[in-house]
Amino acid sequence: MSRFAIGEHDFLLDGEPRRVLSGAIHYFRVHPDHWTDRIRKARLMGLNTVETYVPWNLHEVEPGSWTEEGRLDLRRFLEAVAAEGMHAIVRPGPYICAEFDNGGLPAWLFADPEVGVRRGEPRFLAAIESYLARVCAVVAPLQVDAGGPVILMQVENEYGAYGDDTEYIETLTGMFRANGITVPLTTVDQPEPWMLKRGSAPGLHMTASFGSRSDARLDVLREHQPTGPLMSSEYWDGWFDSWGTHHHTTRADEAAADLDVLLGRGASVNLYMFHGGTNFGLTSGANDKGTYLPITTSYDYDAPLDEAGRPTAKYWAFREVLGRYTDLPAEVPDPPAPAPTGEAPLLRAGALLDAARSLPELATVEVPGFAEARHDAAFLLHEKAFAAEAGVLTIGEVRDRVHVVVDGVTVGVLSRELHQRAIAIPAVAASLRLLVENQGRVNYGPRLGEDKGLVGGVRLDGKALTGWTTRAIGEGDLLALAQDAVGAGPALPGLVFARAVFEVEAEAETAADRFLDTAALGKGIAWINGFCLGRYWSRGPQRTLYVPGPVLRPGRNEAVLLELDGAPEAVLRFVAAPDLGPLEF
Repeated sequence: MSRFAIGEHDFLLDGEPRRVLSGAIHYFRVHPDHWTDRIRKARLMGLNTVETYVPWNLHEVEPGSWTEEGRLDLRRFLEAVAAEGMHAIVRPGPYICAEFDNGGLPAWLFADPEVGVRRGEPRFLAAIESYLARVCAVVAPLQVDAGGPVILMQVENEYGAYGDDTEYIETLTGMFRANGITVPLTTVDQPEPWMLKRGSAPGLHMTASFGSRSDARLDVLREHQPTGPLMSSEYWDGWFDSWGTHHHTTRADEAAADLDVLLGRGASVNLYMFHGGTNFGLTSGANDKGTYLPITTSYDYDAPLDEAGRPTAKYWAFREVLGRYTDLPAEVPDPPAPAPTGEAPLLRAGALLDAARSLPELATVEVPGFAEARHDAAFLLHEKAFAAEAGVLTIGEVRDRVHVVVDGVTVGVLSRELHQRAIAIPAVAASLRLLVENQGRVNYGPRLGEDKGLVGGVRLDGKALTGWTTRAIGEGDLLALAQDAVGAGPALPGLVFARAVFEVEAEAETAADRFLDTAALGKGIAWINGFCLGRYWSRGPQRTLYVPGPVLRPGRNEAVLLELDGAPEAVLRFVAAPDLGPLEF
C-alpha cells in the first residue's frame, strides 16, 4: 500500500517527491476494447498518470438507475490504468463541462425548474449525494492507499467561473470524505484571481486550467496558494470544434515549447486532452454566449493521440519534452496504416414522420417542452390537425431546430443558432407537424440546465395554435423506426431512414477502424450494427465519422442513417483517413 499526499513544495508518494505527468482519456468517449491501447500509448509518451471525468448523465439516465456497463465501466477502466503501471485522477464533478451534453448533469434533474443548479439547494444536493455515493463505491477501493491507482480526485469543476457558494463546495467535500475518499482533493479554475478565490475552499488544493503563457499563469496560481505543488490539471493542448466553425488546431512546436516552460518550473500537469475520442451517440454539448453553437461529434481536440488513437506530430513533440524530465520507455507506438475503403448503396427505409405514428401520444393544449414530454428525447414531433389559410408561423424561441411540415411537405427549417422564429407557410389542408431537434444541451455558463423545445408557444398570424398531439422520439426509438430497405435512388430526401450493407473480411481477427465519409450527406445520425456513431452535418467542419473497429464484425455489416435535410448522393462511403475540416491556426 502507498500513500499520496501534498507536501510543502511537491506531491509526495510514500514521502518522496512525485511529479504528476498525466493525460486525459475519457473512458466514455473511447470504445472499451481500445482502453488498454490508449493507456499504453500514454505511458509510452512518458506520462505516469491518466485522468478522466465521470459523466453523471450517462451513468444515471433515470433517477435511481445506475449503469456501469460497456464504455461506462469506470472500474474496468481504472483497473486497466493500474495494469499499465500508471496512476489515475478521477474528476466526477458532479458538473464536468467537457463540451458534453448538459455539462454531464442529468436533464431529469431540472424537470422541476425550482431545483438549484450548482449551488447548495436541498434537492440538488440530495441527488448529488446519491450520485457521489455510487461513484465513490467504485473509486474508494481503487485508491492508492488501498493498493489501487487513484491518487487525486477533484471537487466540482471550474466553479469560480460560475458561482461563489463556498458552503456548496464544502458540502461536496464532506460527501467525498464521508464516502471513503482519503486521497487529496483538488479544485481547478482558470488562473484569474477572482476565479481562484471563488472556486475553492479550505482543505482543497488549487490547480489551474490554461493552455499557454505557463510562466505567468503559474505565478498567479502561486500568489493564491503560497505552498504545495504547482499543477495545471487542465493543460489545453488543443481545442474542441463546433458545427459551422473551422477545425481548431495548435502548433505542435509552440505547444511543446510552452509545456517545457511549465515542466521547467517543477509543476505537474494533466494534458487536456491526451486522447479526445468521440461524442458517440447524441452526447455532445453546446455553448451559448449569445449564439448557440452545438459541439461536433468528433472530440479529436488536436490531441497527441487523434480521434482514432494514432500518434500525431504533437505526440512526438511532447514525448521529446517529457524525456527531459523523466525516463522514457524504449518502446514506441507502431505507425498507423490507412483505413479500409469502399462503398455501398444507401436504400430508403421509411419516412420518419410516418413511422413515428407508432409511438405513444401526449395530448396537450400548448406544445410541451422536452422536460414535460420526455427529458432524454432526441426529437419531439408535434402535430395539429386543422385547415387554415396561408400565413406566418411564429415561435417564441426555438431550442434547437425545427422542421416545419405542412400536409406532408417540409416547407422550411427554423434554427436557434440563426435566431429564427418565423416562417411563411402555405395554406394548411389537413395537418401541421413540427419536428423539434435537440442538438445538444448547453454545457457551460448560465444557460446550463435549461429545457429544450418550442419555448413560448406557436402562433399563426398572431393567433395562438392550441390542441396538439406530441410524440417523443428517443435515440433508442430511432433504430426501431427504421424499416426494411425498400428502394434505391440517386439521392435521399429529407426525414427518411436509409440502410446499407457492406462486407468486412471474414478472416480479420480484429477489424480495422474505418472513417465514414459524410461529405455527400446532409444532416442526420448514423449507426453501424446498432452502435450510434453520432451526428453528421454537411456544414462541417468534420466530414467523416469515426467507426471503431470493435463495432464491426467479420462478414455482413449494416449501416442505418437518419437523413433529416436531404443528401445529394445515396451512397455509404468509407475513406482511408479522417477529415475534420479546414484548419484554423
